[in-house]
Amino acid sequence: MSNDEFSYIQSFPEETVSDDEFVPYIPADQDIPEFTVQAIVLGVVLALIMCGANTYLGLKAGMTISASIPAAVISMGILRGLLRRGTILENNMVQTIASSGEALAAGVIFTVPALVLTGVWETFEFWPTVAITILGGFFGILFMIPFRRALIINEKHLTFPEGVACAEVLKVGEEKGAGFINIVFAIIIGLLFKFLDTAMGLIKESVEAARISATGAVYYLGTNISVALLAVGYIVGLNVATLVFIGGIIGWVIGIPIYTAAHPAEAGKTALDIAAGVWSTQIRYMGVGAMVVGGLWSIFSVRYGIAEAIRGTFTRLKEGVNADNTVQRTQKDLEFSTIIKILGILAVLTAIFYIYLTTNIGIGLLMTILMIITAFFFVAVAAYIVGLVGSSNSPVSGMTICTLLFVSVILLLFGMKGNSGILAALGIAGVVCCAACSSGDISQDLKTGYLVGATPRLQQIAEFIGAFAPAFIIPPILILLHSAYGIGVQVREGVAPLMAPQAGLFASITQMLFGEGEKLPWIMFYTGLVIGVVIIILDEILRIFKAPFRLYIMAVAVGIYLPLSLSVPIFIGGLIHLAVWRLTVAQGYKAAFDAIHRGVIYASGLIAGEAIMGIILAIPLTLGVQLPFKYIGPFDLTSIAWLSNWLTLILPLLVIAGFFIVSLKGAKEAEE
Repeated sequence: MSNDEFSYIQSFPEETVSDDEFVPYIPADQDIPEFTVQAIVLGVVLALIMCGANTYLGLKAGMTISASIPAAVISMGILRGLLRRGTILENNMVQTIASSGEALAAGVIFTVPALVLTGVWETFEFWPTVAITILGGFFGILFMIPFRRALIINEKHLTFPEGVACAEVLKVGEEKGAGFINIVFAIIIGLLFKFLDTAMGLIKESVEAARISATGAVYYLGTNISVALLAVGYIVGLNVATLVFIGGIIGWVIGIPIYTAAHPAEAGKTALDIAAGVWSTQIRYMGVGAMVVGGLWSIFSVRYGIAEAIRGTFTRLKEGVNADNTVQRTQKDLEFSTIIKILGILAVLTAIFYIYLTTNIGIGLLMTILMIITAFFFVAVAAYIVGLVGSSNSPVSGMTICTLLFVSVILLLFGMKGNSGILAALGIAGVVCCAACSSGDISQDLKTGYLVGATPRLQQIAEFIGAFAPAFIIPPILILLHSAYGIGVQVREGVAPLMAPQAGLFASITQMLFGEGEKLPWIMFYTGLVIGVVIIILDEILRIFKAPFRLYIMAVAVGIYLPLSLSVPIFIGGLIHLAVWRLTVAQGYKAAFDAIHRGVIYASGLIAGEAIMGIILAIPLTLGVQLPFKYIGPFDLTSIAWLSNWLTLILPLLVIAGFFIVSLKGAKEAEE
């Protein structure tokens, strides 16, 4: 077993599931409570909370995190700790429902806000957004189910790292209990931190500076002060966090100085304004080019595996799925006849929705055909890729770009243009993106279920529940956040907008393709293509030499497309991950594994706390309440700026210390 901090999770599954005589944690002949009312209710509640949290996080940072582990820990804390009941299979059912709802948030926020940014929608329309969410989620689940055996059981090289990690957390919780107090404590910290920031103004949102050199080049440094971003870096690990930071360096430390030296800004602007303007109008489009290359390469690189999985799946379907009533409980999927019936109903509903959306029967039917074809293909691609590299490295943005370009070309051939073309293209891309995100999540969930001995059929039903309920809270959350903070655009002075990087990207692409708005800065786009090719070549060299550190192109592309101030705390979170690993690995792999995952629990709580408070504070902002408060009773907060400086320095350090305290405690408990 390698002790390298870059590869510990990827190597762990090989030792766990390589045995051909595999027996799950709960054997197939044991029938214990699994699909219970208490598990369903708790799963739905957590799905709503995690979906809201990921909606906020994804709009802010362009990245989302899996809800599986935190949901499993909360479930164990409530069912086993508070209620003194509950089984490992019930806890698995809770995390299955919760993570299904969380996954849909990414699919929606990457695409639907583009309809507002392009001006096609004045605000987020409730029922169309709900329809995109449910249709995408359901198609993702249905298309993934036939691939379960081929990808999760037969393809031994697919490790599904998050699914395996969640299974380990469930097993540890079954035996010793795990982390419920930690996640509650972290949620409270996240709530307070965001309140002190947005409501009180006692923590600075960011610390940044820029200067203009004698040659006219603009140099920028800065960091956002956000516990959620630190937590994201810890969860994704040092490899991905470093790549996001490298992308930020390419865009801000290299790209902006070179561009501004060659194109001096007009007099009268501050260095910060110049840097922000150049990044917004020019530099970030290098990220677009890199994402396009990354998406195409991701599809090309898994072509043989996808083809084999599809062949194996159709062979099994011809033989008859579940035709033998003696199939073990742990191998029973939804009946193929049921899948076909639901797919038929969904296809009809999709056609009705697209006809309603475009008011054109022919275009609506064409959109339905295009969506089903691309959704099936990218569901298979997404499920395969998350098995290889995990959900954190899944190039969903790249797959969505490929979808957008493909369907846009066909729609243009049919005469679509302007806002109607944008609406049609994004309407398809939104459903496909939700389907791809959903399929990646269900793959990890089914891997967890396979390891702990869950019933696949019941898990698949739970996925539908998890995809349905949260769909109704996403539109009001989007409306609230857009009104309070602005999504992709600033709506009120002194309040930083939620960047929504992917949505901004898709808005720019569709406006360019359908003849509305400014054209892309092609030089930057082509530069991004070259950067993407170079990164892919370097990554292939690393792969050949089996290096633990990899250059995943999509993580770098996202870093280019994000403000550097967001990349810095993500990188710091990755360094914390490395430090925890180094401090605990000498105690043994099990201790290091438990330390890292106890930290993941703490990080998940920080994200949930900040996101929940961010959504809560959006209500007074929307109602016109001035935030941050300038006066609290007799105290004038504007007169104690020195306190803000000290709190901005000290409180993040205390949060970082919390990572080490929680993680090292987890390592110690692993030895007992």
